[in-house]
Amino acid sequence: MNDNLLTPEIETSSRKPANLPEKFWDDGKQEIRIEALLASYLELEKKLSTMINPQDRARVLSTLGVPETPDAYEINVSHGLFPVDSDVNKRLHERGFTPEQAQMVYDLAVEKMVPMVLELADEFKAEREVDRLIAAFGGPEKWAEISRQLLAYGQKNLPPAVLSNLAGSFEGVMALYRLMCGEEPVMAREDTLSGAGDERDLQSMMRDPRYWKTKDPAFVAQVTDGFRRLYAGQ
Repeated sequence: MNDNLLTPEIETSSRKPANLPEKFWDDGKQEIRIEALLASYLELEKKLSTMINPQDRARVLSTLGVPETPDAYEINVSHGLFPVDSDVNKRLHERGFTPEQAQMVYDLAVEKMVPMVLELADEFKAEREVDRLIAAFGGPEKWAEISRQLLAYGQKNLPPAVLSNLAGSFEGVMALYRLMCGEEPVMAREDTLSGAGDERDLQSMMRDPRYWKTKDPAFVAQVTDGFRRLYAGQ
């Protein structure tokens, strides 16, 4: 049995938003009439679209700085990553983009899309390199075991920068494998590169775009061989 003999006060206040017109409020359900609101918006949009004729729109866009034709955009693509695209410019022009806004689209492509594409390309290349290594070592299981051995050997015997470099390509992994198996000639101490200056030179070469960006095979091989000579006899 309910011990509370008092009758609670019935809520009579409306929850209608203060700025909402009455025609969009259902007082009985205490909720917004979504259908009526949507129909009114669509009608307003239809009316607005007929208020500005093509001549007026052209004058407004010209005042904002939009060129008369898409090919009049002066887009800076001095980065050389991709050229100006006439179809993109046409679509930007149809939407009324100013030159500054059009340039921003291209700049955003460099900032956001190009790194993504390069990352995907690197991932694809890495997958292809792994496939080559699996084939070279006789299957996934054998490669998995060899891979663990190579990592342990490299971590024990090579500087991290050298190991990272060798582990980044098929040719580098094969060179590491030959080192582990003792197939690479161990040069005498006097024949090896020596001194901190030589290592600094190799580190400087690793900062060269030919090494980290374009990955020029001959240049990468030169750096790899330099590190191998530097540490093989130690």
